[in-house]
Amino acid sequence: MAYVAKDYSNLLGMEGFSETLLKNHFTLYQGYVANTNKVIESLENLFKDDKVSSPEYAELKRRLGWEFNGMRLHEYYFENLGGKDPLNKDSNLYKKIVEDFGSFENWEKDFKATGAMRGIGWTILYQDSVNGKLLNFWVNEHDTAHPSGCQPILIMDVFEHAFITDYGLKRADYIQAFFKNINWKVVEKRLK
Repeated sequence: MAYVAKDYSNLLGMEGFSETLLKNHFTLYQGYVANTNKVIESLENLFKDDKVSSPEYAELKRRLGWEFNGMRLHEYYFENLGGKDPLNKDSNLYKKIVEDFGSFENWEKDFKATGAMRGIGWTILYQDSVNGKLLNFWVNEHDTAHPSGCQPILIMDVFEHAFITDYGLKRADYIQAFFKNINWKVVEKRLK
């Protein structure tokens, strides 16, 4: 069954994100969906032709992680946007953040600092499925550096395509806009 790109046009008009930026970002995401499907189809054909020992099969197996994770991380990212309300201080997520970081402000400072680091990638709040602890991670590439056994809770895209159209090189301004638009209800549902 092929993957289908989801419609995130409900985010158009979101404060701090131009229509041009969002539409370009949606197109990039749609490319990841299309390429995920193409890679899977090519792998299936090579498998049917008993070419599993070929260099093409090996390279496509490696490439699948890039395309699939690019697709899925963008879905998480777009889905955790579009909110206007702050995180409810009585929510389980707020309490867990305070428990694991000492305060919400400590977590926010660390998350923003992680996102402001030089380089391209993702800033992701993960929950360790073994002990439940929340951790902020920097992920360079879609297909590497994800902590094993951890569930993504909040995802912020910090590749230039996510902000340069609206903010140029002012990543900190983009991060502020991102925080104004977090859909905390979606984020909290990801907490186990």
